[in-house]
Amino acid sequence: MARLPDKSVDMIFADPPYNLQLQGDLFRPEGGRVDAVDDDWDKFDSLTVYDDFTREWLAEARRILKDDGTIWVIGSYHNIYRVGALLQDADFWILNDIVWRKANPMPNFRGTRFTNAHETLIWCAKDGRAKYTFNYRAMKALNDDLQMRSDWMLPICSGSERVKDDAGDKAHPTQKPEALLYRILLACTKPGDVVLDPFFGTGTTGAVARRLGRRWIGIERERKYVKVASERIAATLPLDESAMTVMGEKRSQPRVAFGLLVESGMVPAGTQLTDAKRRWSASVSADGSIVCEGQAGSIHKVGAALQGAPSCNGWTFWHVEQEGKLQPIDALRQAHLSAL
Repeated sequence: MARLPDKSVDMIFADPPYNLQLQGDLFRPEGGRVDAVDDDWDKFDSLTVYDDFTREWLAEARRILKDDGTIWVIGSYHNIYRVGALLQDADFWILNDIVWRKANPMPNFRGTRFTNAHETLIWCAKDGRAKYTFNYRAMKALNDDLQMRSDWMLPICSGSERVKDDAGDKAHPTQKPEALLYRILLACTKPGDVVLDPFFGTGTTGAVARRLGRRWIGIERERKYVKVASERIAATLPLDESAMTVMGEKRSQPRVAFGLLVESGMVPAGTQLTDAKRRWSASVSADGSIVCEGQAGSIHKVGAALQGAPSCNGWTFWHVEQEGKLQPIDALRQAHLSAL
């Protein structure tokens, strides 16, 4: 990380060692040994050593992150609270904590505590004033047009997605599912953005970044993981460019006034507008205002006055008849936008 230029990265996804410090072997009820995390890369002599390690990589993360970039860190109860405090000590601004609820968690074989069925992600900007990327409408579309919540139900990595080594064994004990990274990258990056994963492992971040048309940097010290990550990413096919389009944010779309539709002839002056139930009929004026039952003004103002309501979305309230069918004038606005 120290070799990267200042403010050169758009997003960081970090899956650092959890410092599990597993004490002794763990066995399933039938006697089989659990392949738990006991690798040297997850071992630290003390919590103080782990904290110093975390401060060091977070300092580099802050230096290389662009001012409008964000950082995601994932962890378990073993480390996420310490990392969260150190993120705040490093002056990062916490935007959300996300609970990844595992649809198929590993059971607690010893039966001495609750099954660990979730992990926590912390999402931060560089400060409270940062104009970071958040593709809100894309997340809403991904969630069946409902606002995306901060608890995500996703399965753990298993089956054909699990990367194997040359011996046919799982290459990494804590490989993250691609669905998790897909959602994160879709939420807060744009095509062409640079995504850094300083704990690259088997390359899930790189594989998803390649699929979504993001550029990526992976840092990994374990050579066995570098090998499987390189092979995995090389086999990943990017999405077709036309499939990369997501729902644009409203603030980024050009504003269309109703008068523009009148000017262009899509809704000529003199057109009669009606509500969906045909209770009122309004006449369109040359300046884009409408007149109905003595009320004159914008499509929003007149619609609100007729209903005795404080406000009205005139785009969806008013309809125009075309080929014997009523359609909201918003459909004409969308047609105009798509032609731009």
